[in-house]
Amino acid sequence: MKKGFLIDMDGVIYGNDTLIPGADKFINKLQEKNVPFLFMTNNSQRTPLDTVNKVARMGIDIEEKNVYTSAMATAFFLSFMKPQGSAYVLGEGGLITSLSQHGYTLVNNNPDFVVVGEGRNFTLEMVNNAVDMILSGAKLIATNLDPSPMKPGWTNLGIKAIVTMIEEATGKKAFSVGKPSPVMMRAARKHLGLEARETIIIGDTMDTDILGGVQLGYTSILTLSGVTKKENLNDYAFKPDLIINSIKDLNLEEVLKME
Repeated sequence: MKKGFLIDMDGVIYGNDTLIPGADKFINKLQEKNVPFLFMTNNSQRTPLDTVNKVARMGIDIEEKNVYTSAMATAFFLSFMKPQGSAYVLGEGGLITSLSQHGYTLVNNNPDFVVVGEGRNFTLEMVNNAVDMILSGAKLIATNLDPSPMKPGWTNLGIKAIVTMIEEATGKKAFSVGKPSPVMMRAARKHLGLEARETIIIGDTMDTDILGGVQLGYTSILTLSGVTKKENLNDYAFKPDLIINSIKDLNLEEVLKME
């Protein structure tokens, strides 16, 4: 049976823009063995090319086809919900590019959807505009609901904080497309041309990567090199198929044999 990987990035491949030891060697092995893989990220700011360039600086050589973002999943989802629709966007390059590529018109009045992604450039005035549009009938979409890291000096609010503000002001709940939503998890798997039983997900976060993998029947591998620590595991009613300290500890041959 063929196998393929959905691989989270921050906490698995790198941390604080520093390569996690062994990550480059693992990706090289996948490429040598022609094992399909995607770097799957909830970050909607970056385009696939941005990600290619980012990991290239760390010594990992991939192509744009190896990247799948929440922006891509959001645009794919909306193109099915309302083909050739319109959107008012609170977000940046990756999201704007993906929506345009899927035939969406970006507007400042009467949109079908208000779409919220990560960004540092939108203003409170834009948030107020979004609230008015939603109260007038536009649907609220979030590329993901990742929380703020709650660290001093952090210059980019977690998208969940922005979405919560808009939900409170409108009384409308956002539909989130990104991990752990089955929408993104399934879309990424189909992007690789795999069935659920052929899909292996590697992540450092129980609430997103592992939860999504468990819900869809993927083989799930938790690495302790990021957010989730060993002492946190008893907080969850579900568990991954495999736990590793770091991606350098992952035996590719053994994983490919897992049922």
